[in-house]
Amino acid sequence: MPEVLMAGTISIFILVIGLIWLLVWLLLAYISKQKSTLGVLAAFSVVWAALGFWRALRSDMFSMIILFVVLLITLPSTLRVVNQYQRAVLLRFGRLASVLEPGLNVILPWGIDRTIFVDMRTTTIDVPKQDIITRDNVPVSVDAVVYFNVFEPKLAVLEVQDYRSATTLLAQTMLRSVLGSHELDDMLSQREKLNEVLQVDLDKATDPWGVRVTGVEIKAVDLPEDMKRAMAKQAEAERERRAKVIAAEGEYQASEKLAQAAEVIGGTRVGVLLRMLQTLSEIAVEKNSTIVFPLPMEILKYFQSKGEEGNETSS
Repeated sequence: MPEVLMAGTISIFILVIGLIWLLVWLLLAYISKQKSTLGVLAAFSVVWAALGFWRALRSDMFSMIILFVVLLITLPSTLRVVNQYQRAVLLRFGRLASVLEPGLNVILPWGIDRTIFVDMRTTTIDVPKQDIITRDNVPVSVDAVVYFNVFEPKLAVLEVQDYRSATTLLAQTMLRSVLGSHELDDMLSQREKLNEVLQVDLDKATDPWGVRVTGVEIKAVDLPEDMKRAMAKQAEAERERRAKVIAAEGEYQASEKLAQAAEVIGGTRVGVLLRMLQTLSEIAVEKNSTIVFPLPMEILKYFQSKGEEGNETSS
């Protein structure tokens, strides 16, 4: 008799602990606002409590322990924690039930519910180098970076098998098709415009998957060595052309100034003499033993005119 009483007491104690454990999970389901889960857990709690009372009244301590172990194993598997940067798509019997928001969520156990987590943060894809033939038949290698994020978790799970892999492959295809329709000069000089075109086209293609492409950046355009040498020669020839044009313009401007200076100097009789004396003063600065300079005819004419004036005066 004492053994039966002890077994009944232990059974009732296990029953109370189990009911408290069930109430905790019912409260968690209520807080997470999962009405269907709350209803199923409430029905499970009623069934478990009825079985517990029946086995407790029969003082079947072994059965109560089994029921409590089942309760301890089953209920923790219903808990799902969703991070702030995530969403969890809930599938019930394989059908879409809802999207779990960040925080603590309670789902149904025994494989009834399945959750698929989706990262909502911006993701970066490093597109591998793609060999492209441009519109003007120049072979180049181009690589790019794609920035995207998921804006609709349901579409990202239900409409495409692997949205990241699909976006990567689509970016490679779009990079070849869009850049292949432009010339090499456009790829080198209008990179920002091509980035916008790639971003718009790629975003339009990924919208049915719940993926938003926020940016595309072309990192590098690699040219063949022969093309690099040809472009270097072209750039060198262009620089030489500019240098010759600048030198010719300088000579032309200098000749104009020299012509104006000659007109000013030729306007006076002593102008050439003054210019010669200035040249002599500049040469005399150097330590030269011999100075050779041209003697203008104007100087001789000047002295000749002075001699004739003197002869007339003496006569």
